[in-house]
Amino acid sequence: MKRFLRGCTILWVVFRYGLDALVLDSFQKPWLRTFSRILSVGRNLDAPRGQRLREALEQLGPIFVKFGQVLSTRRDLLPPDIANELALLQDRVPPFDPGVAIATIERAFQKPVDSVFLSFERTPVASASIAQVHFATLLDRDGVEREVAVKVLRPGMLPVIEKDLSLMRMMAGWVESLSADGKRLKPREVVAEFDNYLHDELDLIREASNAAQLRRNMDGLDLVLIPEIFWDFCRPEVMVMQRMTGVPISQVERLKDAGVDIPKLARDGVTIFFTQVFRDGFFHADMHPGNIQVSLEPDTFGRYISLDFGIVGTLTESDKEYLAQNFVAFFRRDYKRVAELHIESGWVPPETRVNDLESAIRAVCEPYFDRPLKEISLGMVLMRLFQTSRRFNVEIQPQLVLLQKTLLNIEGLGRELDPDLDLWSTAKPFLEKWMLEQMGPQRFWRELRAEAPHYAKLLPELPRLLYDALRQRPADQQHLIRDLLETQKRTNRLLQSILYGGAGFVLGLLAMQLFIRIRVF
Repeated sequence: MKRFLRGCTILWVVFRYGLDALVLDSFQKPWLRTFSRILSVGRNLDAPRGQRLREALEQLGPIFVKFGQVLSTRRDLLPPDIANELALLQDRVPPFDPGVAIATIERAFQKPVDSVFLSFERTPVASASIAQVHFATLLDRDGVEREVAVKVLRPGMLPVIEKDLSLMRMMAGWVESLSADGKRLKPREVVAEFDNYLHDELDLIREASNAAQLRRNMDGLDLVLIPEIFWDFCRPEVMVMQRMTGVPISQVERLKDAGVDIPKLARDGVTIFFTQVFRDGFFHADMHPGNIQVSLEPDTFGRYISLDFGIVGTLTESDKEYLAQNFVAFFRRDYKRVAELHIESGWVPPETRVNDLESAIRAVCEPYFDRPLKEISLGMVLMRLFQTSRRFNVEIQPQLVLLQKTLLNIEGLGRELDPDLDLWSTAKPFLEKWMLEQMGPQRFWRELRAEAPHYAKLLPELPRLLYDALRQRPADQQHLIRDLLETQKRTNRLLQSILYGGAGFVLGLLAMQLFIRIRVF
């Protein structure tokens, strides 16, 4: 019954904001479009479709707000007007009862909240769709009093999520079956991706581990601060981390008044992003202004402060190598190589004509090279490439979509701080050094050192493996291998003779020189 009532509520919101017309208009069947026009009679649908979609998601509650936030990252699948509007969805939602937060903490630790913390502020300082944050103080394992931030999950999220996800899957199936355009948008895959994100964010231990990994990776960079995690006080429903003090990065005038070097701050953001992506392959994938502050403390003045680690992106070595080769080809305007890389990676059907894909990629990229470097948006280039690739049935990998979304966030943030930011000039030295490490002799020696233990273990086994291979092969192949081994032995004896003869010759020369010197003296 509850599921039925929730379904009715969703349908009412869909009808109120005209989302039915938005969906039906995209269908290829004329009778559905006509039905859409009839349904629209008497309703005020003057607002842009993206705005109506955003307002409907806000009306449906936190889970749908989070869905809109995740959906906004899939710019490869959405029209730009809808993606831009969904990106406006804020994490800020009404907080839940502090008493419920305290009950969650006490259930997680099996003790009163006053026994867990020295002090606990009942009023939350931040509230999002999945959790809210309270400030507190505690004694760490060394007995030192520490100021902390306590993140607490919203109560009863799992059953609500499962119920809403079930309805989303059903609606996604309808859209995909009724619309040819809906199949291209892959609504069921988007819902499945959202499902993964949500269940990951419902486990605060996972988020804490993301923060700890980023903190280790960024140690020594001296550009960004990541809060310390207090593992003794972390549970799946509660995460306790170091309290960070900073100014939201969106308050640019306040930062200027405090003396922060804004152009440097913009360049540092680019450096942090490229370091996380290309050096570590592990990057903060939710870097919107609400999750970034700037420190004004004397010891860390002007450094970034990163918050909220529920969504991170990872890149494998093959992902990074693919990106390296694409960057090299892109810088050289070698669009044919970019097309070949798409086919070699298996993202494009093998029957795709390289020339056609090359022409499409050139049409996307070439106009950008006629602009001043500071006006070139690498994020927009990637987004246009993804959109163009749809014509060729390219399967865009989720980790690269997260990368593109984060790059757009970084570029937008950087140019909001410094309109003259030249992303290419800032990133080029880093990329050149990284590509040399990825494709030059440094990588060869690094991989050789990494594989050395494996080789050391394998070498003693080679005689036995060779013997087993000889026994298992046919007689003619055994004869051939024996001949090869005899040839190798003769070669080795010849090399040894040359080596020993050369050594004897050198020793003879040295002895002659010594004898002459003795005669002279």
